[in-house]
Amino acid sequence: MNAELYADPSDHTSDRTRSLLGRLGSDLRRAGFTVGALEALWGADAAAALHRGERVPARRVLEARRAEHGSSADLAALAELFVLGLPVPADDLARALPELGVDAAVELGLIARRGTSVVASLDLRPYAFTDARGIGEWWILSDLGELAIGGALGEQHVLGVGGASTTLAGLMLPTPARSVLDLGTGCGIQAMHASRFADRVVATDISERALRLAGMNLELNGIDGVELRLGSLYEPVAGERFDRIVSNPPFVITPRTEGVPEYDYRDGGMVGDALVEAVIRAAGDHLEPGGVAQLLGNWEYAGDHDGLARAAEWAGDLDHWIVEREVQHVTEYAETWIRDGGTRPGTDAFDRLYTAWLDDFEARGVDRVGFGYVLLRRGDAADVATGARGSTGPARVERLHGPLGDVGAGLGGHLADCLIAHDRQSALTDGELGATRLTVAGDVTEERHYWPGDDDPTAMLLRQGGGFARTVVLGTGLAALVGACDGELAVGAIIGALAQLLEVDEQALAAELLPAVRALIDDGMLLLPSE
Repeated sequence: MNAELYADPSDHTSDRTRSLLGRLGSDLRRAGFTVGALEALWGADAAAALHRGERVPARRVLEARRAEHGSSADLAALAELFVLGLPVPADDLARALPELGVDAAVELGLIARRGTSVVASLDLRPYAFTDARGIGEWWILSDLGELAIGGALGEQHVLGVGGASTTLAGLMLPTPARSVLDLGTGCGIQAMHASRFADRVVATDISERALRLAGMNLELNGIDGVELRLGSLYEPVAGERFDRIVSNPPFVITPRTEGVPEYDYRDGGMVGDALVEAVIRAAGDHLEPGGVAQLLGNWEYAGDHDGLARAAEWAGDLDHWIVEREVQHVTEYAETWIRDGGTRPGTDAFDRLYTAWLDDFEARGVDRVGFGYVLLRRGDAADVATGARGSTGPARVERLHGPLGDVGAGLGGHLADCLIAHDRQSALTDGELGATRLTVAGDVTEERHYWPGDDDPTAMLLRQGGGFARTVVLGTGLAALVGACDGELAVGAIIGALAQLLEVDEQALAAELLPAVRALIDDGMLLLPSE
């Protein structure tokens, strides 16, 4: 069931709405409605079951807790109502929300009355995170999920915080920005994250309902400096430029076939991967010189046509770093997104949708779909004036399908460090790099593998503990050079000593090793001295 929310995105600023959301926030704080409290309330096993879409274990715990009195019972009532999507007695909710009250909760669109009980009209749950500024926690309002409604989602469904949301939030560069554009904000989660390091945020969406919920989330969590605008893609910001653009666009590749639902939160209304292409191609027109865009996206593979290479072509003259994290066969891709909409396998509806998806892919010759991260950067002012991409700008396209390293507060810090390192090393001549003293990053280790009884290793590997958890195969010369990078000797001196030891030409060895050194700097495995 969808609540009838305010008719205008700006209504979240009305005095009445501010008052109601303020009272709701006070009640949620008093009840201790936090991620940690909920996990402690129903325990690890029930929490794991919830992640699998099963609520029975958590419900059994909550029913016992609601029989108690005090804050534990209040927390249980809120959890059962808003997280599990189950009805609770109106009197129990009145005790859990003493400042807001049941009638005001109905007015706010949170709940509806059903006799002596109430049911949730919206999903409301705590969301905890860690970023470069530290630990944070918010409450997030969104539409009820499949678990609560017991069926397929509506096409105007506003998604809460999911895996893609947390991925993109973790990718954001954690450095200050004057202005950020959140393209396709949904429930507002990326705009909320961006507000932690930006002076000003503009959040757009094609869905009025999404903007209304985003506005409520901003008010509920006391976040200022975010402007909400209605419209498709870049239309609401025509002629404007930003220091940053972040977007979790509606990139799902959905067949444009009658009877196939198109969800506002994931389906952009274009054929194949054209929406992602449109977002990437137009990003440069809305970035300030030196500005960065970050988004998630899909790209199609059709026969011998490389999807990842196509994504790089879309970037045009922009600096770019595109990382493919996964490739799915079209059968797996279709199954994933049909289930995501709440249609269960084994039903006639599922089979009908599955057929439509496979027919679409077959008609266009697509057999696989890649997914990954896109980082784009507009050149500096001089590059923009000449219309050329800066010679130092990255143009990286990678397939990194393995697990990530220990990313702590997210990959954003690692990406920022790598961009800075790339810009610094690419500005150095080989002679200047040779005069530089490097150190090995603290998360980097070396592995050596031996056949039994052999004195010399058969393989030497450099492993990164953080970031993308890269593994680099080392030759004898590069292994010795990295091992000597302790900040005491310059790279050129190390190469000179190695040339004598290995009895090889020093210039030839430098020509072999310096490109590899630059790559290790780009990846954050070798560190330049502080400026």
